[in-house]
Amino acid sequence: MLPLTAAVPRALAELLRGSPLSPGKVDFAWKASVGTALQRATAVCLEQGVLLVDAQSAQWALEVRRSSRIILRRMQSLLGEDVIREIVVRA
Repeated sequence: MLPLTAAVPRALAELLRGSPLSPGKVDFAWKASVGTALQRATAVCLEQGVLLVDAQSAQWALEVRRSSRIILRRMQSLLGEDVIREIVVRA
């Protein structure tokens, strides 16, 4: 039996992967991957496998850049390995 902390992310990933790709789905996966504070300070858009992140300030942009490898893995686990190839941060 899986602990609840492992089962919930797995179930969420299965639900997201099974639904059509949309801006709302990308936004939801972004919030789940980065948390509320960072989500409020950024806006995301997916274009041809590149997740474009617009940050409200240089400090938030730096935070996303520092964490981009972790964020990319989280986003890929929620949306699928082939949906997002890279993250580009703009401030």
